[in-house]
Amino acid sequence: MIRTRFKMLEQQNRYQQISPIPLWGRSAGKRPPSLLHLIGKQAAMFFFVVLVAACAPAPESSSPSSKTLSFESCRLPLLPTEIQCARLNVPKDRAHPEHGALSLHVARFPANAPHPEADPLVLLAGGPGQAASALAPFAATLVDVRRHRDILLIDQRGTGRSSPLQCAALDEKSKALSETVSTDIALKVGQCLDQLTAQSVDPLDYGTLAFVEDIENVRNALGLQRLNLWGGSYGTRVALEYLRRYPQHVRTLTLDGVMTPSVRVTLNAWRSRSERLNAFLQSCETSESCRTLQPSPAVALDTLITRLAAPGLSVAFNDPRTGNAEALQLDADMLLAALQPLLYSPDTAALLPQVLTAALNNDFAPLLALAQSFSSTLEGQMNPALYYAITCGEDASRVSNEERATLQVDLPRVGALAQQSFAACARWPIATLSNDWGTPVVNDNVPVLLLSGALDPVTPPAYAAEVAQTLTKHRRITANGIGHIVSTQACAPQLLAAFVKSADLSTLPSTCVAHLENNVPPLLWSNRLMPAL
Repeated sequence: MIRTRFKMLEQQNRYQQISPIPLWGRSAGKRPPSLLHLIGKQAAMFFFVVLVAACAPAPESSSPSSKTLSFESCRLPLLPTEIQCARLNVPKDRAHPEHGALSLHVARFPANAPHPEADPLVLLAGGPGQAASALAPFAATLVDVRRHRDILLIDQRGTGRSSPLQCAALDEKSKALSETVSTDIALKVGQCLDQLTAQSVDPLDYGTLAFVEDIENVRNALGLQRLNLWGGSYGTRVALEYLRRYPQHVRTLTLDGVMTPSVRVTLNAWRSRSERLNAFLQSCETSESCRTLQPSPAVALDTLITRLAAPGLSVAFNDPRTGNAEALQLDADMLLAALQPLLYSPDTAALLPQVLTAALNNDFAPLLALAQSFSSTLEGQMNPALYYAITCGEDASRVSNEERATLQVDLPRVGALAQQSFAACARWPIATLSNDWGTPVVNDNVPVLLLSGALDPVTPPAYAAEVAQTLTKHRRITANGIGHIVSTQACAPQLLAAFVKSADLSTLPSTCVAHLENNVPPLLWSNRLMPAL
């Protein structure tokens, strides 16, 4: 049954784009603790699902958002229609403009109106390390937004087409699967840093606040007075920092999968994932349908952890990418890391009991197939070097030695993985952060819509509640039965469009709000048996 259901998910992936944001840690030991390069190219990324939908070609816009930038027709991956793209040069280091410039890539979905509104919607991607151009399929679904205004995608510096960081040490596309998981990731990250240094690249030029200033440069270049910002996951950090510094230029703010300014990805992501995993295992214990698939998933997982204790087991398999026969030394940390992305969506989380049952019977093919499915959707979307520039430079240094020392006690299953993610940051330069870094963003004027998935394993609803405390004009919506990122689900695109159109939180479509808040998880989570597939 699990293989049949996996085939269904694989079919769905033709119409979906899974976009990452920090997810699982990598090993600093002799073997990596994760199937990272099966699931994605870098540590600790957050995943969120973006629906791919075709959009009718739009006429060239006469929007004021073409004041000094020259837009030309272009194409983006997974997008069937042409849109418009432009480039803008910005300083590498604004404190030292003599150090040269970077080239930013700006994509525009022009409005389907002869005289569109002068405040476009700007989509800020996650990761960190995801290119905003990877959100093009999501932007294409926002047809109601485009009735009135443009949609802009600005690739964050170091990602996509915005002077991407080039780091061969973390590029595993051409390597066999067994090879990609047999090298110390801490060593790879150190090699990546050496390669960037050899290119005269300073990772400290690629921080969050530098991107905030890039957004402001784009706004000025387009002659715009205000922007409507949407941020997903790490993109919410960028959006909040822009609001903190340029509140007069924000008309509306939508935060989806909210990160509080105080979050340290290298620590908090592991804590929240551990809590979600425990909650899932507990919910399965109380579900008749789940118990039918796996009587006790918590016991099953702990049994596998014991069985795969170092040095682990040699697992023979066919590489899902090539079909070649390979062998993999699989250990407990690798298993735990490979399970993490399943938690990001309730549909894939529902497969976890079956994956565990198969693994107990020494059948790891379902796990490897699922891992490869996630990996294949990430190609070209993420820049791992930029991920480390952000999480190591801005987050890891803010975690105390005392907090690190208690990780294995506080997080008994994944604490070792969390500690190893810090080892990957050991050599990375530490950013000099602003005095207000990590403090709440206070605003009394800009309307802010905060969206959370009740089953989100990395940015739980509690984060949105904390951020909302210092935002006077806000509305929180928690979508029951949804995981990471709400905006792509059900009627949420129409909800976003209504908010951006009116900038009024009191007139959001009540039927859509009710639908999201009352959404139910997959059948596996109920007390009804899941039908055979």
